[in-house]
Amino acid sequence: MKNNVQLITYADRLGDGTIASLTDILRTRFDGVYQGVHILPFFTPFDGADAGFDPVDHTKVDPRLGSWDDIAELSRTHDIMVDTIVNHMSWESEQFQDVMKRGEDSPYYRMFLTMSTIFPDGATEEDLAGIYRPRPGLPFTHYTWAGKTRLVWTTFTPQQVDIDTDSAEGWAYLTSILDRLSTSHVKFIRLDAVGYGAKEANSSCFMTPKTFTLIERIKEEAAARGLETLIEVHSYYKKQIDIAHKVDRVYDFALPPLLLHAIFTGRADAVAHWIDVRPNNAVTVLDTHDGIGVIDIGSDQLDRSLKGLVPDEDVDALVNTIHANTHGESQAATGAAASNLDLYQVNSTYYSALGCNDQHYIAARAVQFFMPGVPQVYYVGALAGANDMELLHRTNVGRDINRHYYSTEEIDEQLKRPVVQALNALCRFRNELSAFDGTFDWSADGDRSVTMSWTAEDGGSRATLTFEPSRGLGADNAASIVTLRWTDAAGDHETDDLIANPPVAA
Repeated sequence: MKNNVQLITYADRLGDGTIASLTDILRTRFDGVYQGVHILPFFTPFDGADAGFDPVDHTKVDPRLGSWDDIAELSRTHDIMVDTIVNHMSWESEQFQDVMKRGEDSPYYRMFLTMSTIFPDGATEEDLAGIYRPRPGLPFTHYTWAGKTRLVWTTFTPQQVDIDTDSAEGWAYLTSILDRLSTSHVKFIRLDAVGYGAKEANSSCFMTPKTFTLIERIKEEAAARGLETLIEVHSYYKKQIDIAHKVDRVYDFALPPLLLHAIFTGRADAVAHWIDVRPNNAVTVLDTHDGIGVIDIGSDQLDRSLKGLVPDEDVDALVNTIHANTHGESQAATGAAASNLDLYQVNSTYYSALGCNDQHYIAARAVQFFMPGVPQVYYVGALAGANDMELLHRTNVGRDINRHYYSTEEIDEQLKRPVVQALNALCRFRNELSAFDGTFDWSADGDRSVTMSWTAEDGGSRATLTFEPSRGLGADNAASIVTLRWTDAAGDHETDDLIANPPVAA
């Protein structure tokens, strides 16, 4: 994976609603800004029960968005990442519909999980209560298979039926997706919901040793096809560290809430500790198509005696501050307030979570870009987007607050904003300065500040960022909380206002 800034986006929400339009936007409005792109599910259909994460056919591009030829065209200028949805597929898929019609006579009968698959002799209350799920209730939905009612395993929504990854049929399905992607100019795959993909009795059915075996198996199959693997799991931070040793790349999901915590409290010590222990084979994010994760910095959901990166009371305060900064908008979109897949995330744009504070937002991006790893920016964040309450009210889907539809005309308007121009400049700086391919170092001044630096292997360039969140406490929108110094072919430079004086690499 190239060490350049990437974009995360839906194919239909940035531009005029097609892959061809997205390609044009990336090559013109964001030329030199984003070198790669993670295109969120564009399979058939892209607008199902979970915005494409419930594919009927995982190997076909939805014709309303384009074709594999459009993916090939985009790959000429941008590296492409695509989702491989490991845990489930749509109940409307050909395979599941055949099972509903023919039951045990269907060739796909063993492909889908039922309660009896894992508990053939029945389950106790303790067995069922121990299953980890991202929303309340049991992970089963009544479906009729050839006239017989079955309890089908549905971890997320009733429309997303879980695949038995132990079965020959389930494994053949997963490898068929890898075959399709490997011949379609895709370089990277993101394993979606893989943490739930390996079930077994007497376990939480989430991030167990069996899960790690599944991850390793998929990684080997992907590597054999020339695909690099990124793992998507929201969980206790030490589990993320363990995962990182077994995969190509892992998300740094702890960074977004840790930066919010630092800016809200004025303390940088938790960020400093995370720099010290975090895996460096990371993809760094502040925002994605999901909410802002809080379980990633709190105590272990399955064992509260395992303490988090910050105390649980700080996590609660963090959530309440986001709600206050958004004037209750995030509260209206989070938890039981709207239809949500995950009760352990706060639904808000990152910009709104920061109270639409331009300086704090660009400072958070600067810290993200200085962290070891490959940075990705979500398309709403790329335009410093605020919460879309109109879309939320229309759909009552909590995550839609952070899934705005940007027309080409609206993109052009947003690009005029100083904070967006500053972010684009920061991306180009991150892409162009050779120091970011060199050696990383860092230091902390107690809980007051963190300083991170990069030095090119030949010593020809250097960049240093000091993050001092206490400078922003009680300050107005003009308060900067970072200082950037760098050396390049043109000499030494310094700025403490990335918006009024954004960096440019010579």
